[in-house]
Amino acid sequence: MAGRRNVKPLLVYYGDCGFCRRWVARWKSLTGDRVDYAPYQQVAAQFPAVAPHRFAEAAQLIEPDGQVLSGAQAVFKTLSYAPGRGWLLWAYRHMPGAAAVSEAAYRFVARHRRGASVLTRLLWGGDLQPPSYYLSRWLFLRLLGAVYLIAFVSLWVQLPGLIGHNGILPATNLLRAAAERLGPQRYHLLPTLCWLSADDGFLRFLCGGGVILSLAVFFGLAQAPALLLLWAFYLSLVTVGGDFLAFQWDILLLETGLLAVFFAPLRIRPNLARERPPPAIVLFLVRWLLFRLMFLSGAVKLASGDAAWRRWIALNFHYETQPLPTWPGWYAHQLPEWFQKSSVSVMFFIELVVPFLIFAPRRLRFLACAALVWLQALIAATGNYCFFNLLTVVLCVPLLDDAFLKRFLPGRLGAFPAAWSLKIRRSLWKRCLAAPFAVVLVAVSSLLGASRIGLVRDVPDFARPVLGWVTPFRSINSYGLFAVMTVSRPEIIVEGSRDGRTWVEYEFRWKPGNLKRRPAFVAPHQPRLDWQMWFAALGSYRHNPWFINFLQRLLEGSPEVLALLEKNPFPGQPPRYVRAILYRYHFTDRTTRREGGYWWRRQPLGLYCPVISLRKPEPRAAVPQSPSPLL
Repeated sequence: MAGRRNVKPLLVYYGDCGFCRRWVARWKSLTGDRVDYAPYQQVAAQFPAVAPHRFAEAAQLIEPDGQVLSGAQAVFKTLSYAPGRGWLLWAYRHMPGAAAVSEAAYRFVARHRRGASVLTRLLWGGDLQPPSYYLSRWLFLRLLGAVYLIAFVSLWVQLPGLIGHNGILPATNLLRAAAERLGPQRYHLLPTLCWLSADDGFLRFLCGGGVILSLAVFFGLAQAPALLLLWAFYLSLVTVGGDFLAFQWDILLLETGLLAVFFAPLRIRPNLARERPPPAIVLFLVRWLLFRLMFLSGAVKLASGDAAWRRWIALNFHYETQPLPTWPGWYAHQLPEWFQKSSVSVMFFIELVVPFLIFAPRRLRFLACAALVWLQALIAATGNYCFFNLLTVVLCVPLLDDAFLKRFLPGRLGAFPAAWSLKIRRSLWKRCLAAPFAVVLVAVSSLLGASRIGLVRDVPDFARPVLGWVTPFRSINSYGLFAVMTVSRPEIIVEGSRDGRTWVEYEFRWKPGNLKRRPAFVAPHQPRLDWQMWFAALGSYRHNPWFINFLQRLLEGSPEVLALLEKNPFPGQPPRYVRAILYRYHFTDRTTRREGGYWWRRQPLGLYCPVISLRKPEPRAAVPQSPSPLL
C-alpha cells in the first residue's frame, strides 16, 4: 500500500477515547517495544490507503509489509507479539465461530464506549496496567511454609503411636508386605523415602527435617529446593501412613506443595527486588486448583443425591455430627431451621458460583477471595479441620495482586518498584517450559473431577496409563468434602477391665466422650486417632482392621499408643480385657446445658467390638456387662 513503511507493527487507535487510551496503555506494557502505538489523529495522513472513517470505527494494525488488520483481529494480532498471548489469535483464526463472535463483540463495544468504560472501571479499576504478583507469591510461599510447619509438627508428636514400631499400624509391616507382593513395582506404587528405613528414628528424621525446611520456606531461604524436599518428605509419610494420612487435606497439601516448587523463585537468599516474576502458567494452575477444590466441594453434594443436601437441611445435622465439633458449633446447632437452610443456600452459592470468579477481572477476583476466605473462617469457627482451612486461604492469596497487597503489608515490603524490568519478564518467558506439564495436569484433574461428580463413568483407555503413573504421587487429585451428610452421631467408647466385670472408659483427648466436657478447639493440629474413631463408628470394626490393632496395643500397654489418649485408666498394668461400646451422641439443648452443665447426651446402641484379650486377640462372642446408663 502507498504511504509510510513501518519497521515495526503500528497499532492506530482512536485517540479522543479515554477508554481506548487505557486499554492501549495496557497492551503497550505487554508488548513492550515490539509494537508501536499512535492515535489516528496524528498518523492517519501517513496512510492514505486507509479511509479516515475506518480509523474512527476500529483500531487498525499496520504491519511492516503493508498488511492492514482491523477490529478484533488487529487487537489479537497485536497481543500475539506479547509473550504467552498468541493463543488469542490462534483461537480467532482456527476455532469455528470465534472470528465472527469476536468481531461482533468488538463492534458492540465500539458503539458503546462510554458504557464499556464504566464497566471497565467497575471490573478492573482505574489502572489497567497488567498486574504483578511478586508480593502475592511472597505471601503465598511463606504461608505455605507455615502450613507445612503445622503439618509436620502435628505428625511428629503422633507418628510413634500411629505408624511407629509399637504403633497401631507399623510402617515397617506395610513395606515388608509390599516388598513381598509387589517386587520392583513397589518403588513406584509406594513412593516413599521410608524404603531406606521405616524405623521410629527415620520417621522422626522426616518430621524434624520437615520442620527445618518449613522454616526455610517461611524465611525465604532456598525456597524451590526446600519445597521439593518438603513435598518428598510429606509424600513419604502419607504413603506409609495408611488410614491415618488418607485425608483430602493431605493430598491437597501435596498438590499445592508441588505447584509451589515451580512457583518459587530460584534464589538461595530472599531478594524481592531481583526476583523474576512468577510464571503466569503456574499462577493459573494454582487458581485452577482452588477452583477445583471449591467447585467440586459443592458439585459432589448435589451429584451424590443425598436427601439432606437436596432438601437444604444438612446444617441441621452437620454441627453435631462432624468429626470434632467445637463449642461455637454447639451454639450454631441451636439456631432455627430457617437460618440453617439460608446458610446452606449461601454455602452452595459460594461453592458453585463464586469459584468462576477466580478467572474473572481483578475486582471480581477480589470478591471471590473475600467470599472464600469468609466461608473458611466460618468453617474453622464451628469445626476442627486441622490445617485445611488455612491451606485453602493460602490458595486464595494468588487471587490478589501486588497493587492490592502493598496497602496491607509492612512499609518495607510495600515499597517495591511499580513495575519490574520488561527484559526480566521476557527472559523468563523464553525459559518457561511449563506448558506441557500444565496440559497434563489440567487434563488429568478435569477427568478426575468429572468422574467424581458422575459426568464420566469409565476412564478412557488412552488415559489409563497416565492415571496409573501419576496416581501414586497423590499430586493431581479430585476433591469434594461431605458429599453425603451424616445425620446421626454414633460414637465408640473403649473400655478396659482387669476382671471382666468392672469396666473403665478410656478418655480420648479431643473426640466426644465425657458428657460434660466442652467441645474444644484443636485445629490446626489434627489428632488423627480421634478422627479415625469417627470414621470407624460409621461402619464395623471388621471394616477397620486398624481398630483391632489399636485394642491390642491397649492390652499391651504400649506407651506410644497410650500417649495419644487423654489419660491411661490402668497406670499400673494394662487391662486383661478391652471392648468397645457404641453410643448415639446428641448435643444437649440450652436448658440442659444451663441446668446440668451437659454439652452432650447419649444412648447406648450395643456392642461395637466384643471383648478381646491377649490370649484371644480376635474378638470373641461374649455378653458384656451392660454399660452404665448415662444421660
